[in-house]
Amino acid sequence: MTPHATGTREQWLAARIALLEAEKALTRRSDELARQRQALPWVRVDKDYRFDTEKGSATLPDLFEGRSQLLVYHFMFGPDYKAGCPSCSSIADAFNGFAVHLAQHDVMLTAVSRASIDKLAAYKRRMGWSFPWASSQDNDFNFDFNVSFTEMQQRDGAIEYNYRRGSHAMDIENAPEPVKQFAATCGTDAKTYTRDRPGMSAFVLEDGVVYHTYSTYARGLDGLWGMYQWLDRAPLGRNEAGPWWKRHDEYPER
Repeated sequence: MTPHATGTREQWLAARIALLEAEKALTRRSDELARQRQALPWVRVDKDYRFDTEKGSATLPDLFEGRSQLLVYHFMFGPDYKAGCPSCSSIADAFNGFAVHLAQHDVMLTAVSRASIDKLAAYKRRMGWSFPWASSQDNDFNFDFNVSFTEMQQRDGAIEYNYRRGSHAMDIENAPEPVKQFAATCGTDAKTYTRDRPGMSAFVLEDGVVYHTYSTYARGLDGLWGMYQWLDRAPLGRNEAGPWWKRHDEYPER
């Protein structure tokens, strides 16, 4: 017999209606947070970033592809990786489905990583993805938006990530076991792996000028991680003791 609470349909309905009020309050709070994000001051981006794309060299304004808004997913794929981060890959699995809708709503979605465009294009083919992906291998974009770091920053505990400066959990000498495991699946070691971090940044283009409007990192990406939105509504929730996910082509057939 299940150890979970059971009850009649009437009892379930009463509990569900009470929960609905909490869900509605959370939705209203989420709407208010979205308004606060959109009210943040815009910061002009004057640096001339040059990216490599599958279509050739591109500037930051070029990445908008005619739209006025650009959402960048900072995908963990460093120049020394042999494959993209499994967590970022799990998030990116959803991009194909909604990128087309965003593009029709004046919003361009692209991923940006420090790996070479040849590596990114090959990994896209492996994963079956079609969304745009640009290489920032030859510019400071990742460093300027606090998702990539130098060996010196890592050694000196001078990393600024998720709006906090100093040592982070992934910076310690003996990295957590999941970090080591993910690093190994990317064909590198933990120190090299953690010199790149996940995040997303938003930009707007007005009168030929690009402005940075928003960035989020770490758990701030939860809302973009589609599988977790579903798991949070499953009977057992996330039900995890550590990382369990893999790249979608690495699961055993069931």
